[in-house]
Amino acid sequence: MPREIMWTDSEEIGIQLQEKYPDLDPLTVRFTDLHKYVTELDGFADDPAKSNESRLEAIQMAWHEEFEDAKG
Repeated sequence: MPREIMWTDSEEIGIQLQEKYPDLDPLTVRFTDLHKYVTELDGFADDPAKSNESRLEAIQMAWHEEFEDAKG
């Protein structure tokens, strides 16, 4: 079983989102969609209402780093 993921685990979330959506540029994702993607991840165990703009932005930037690394 995957470990529990919380909103503050932006790096782990970024890695998982890159694995799940490898062809999706994170900078094109609206925060409403990003919120949905995060809450649907295996192991996500936080309160969906505890997200905020700064947490979503941190996740988006972590995902973007993974996306750039994957492009080579």
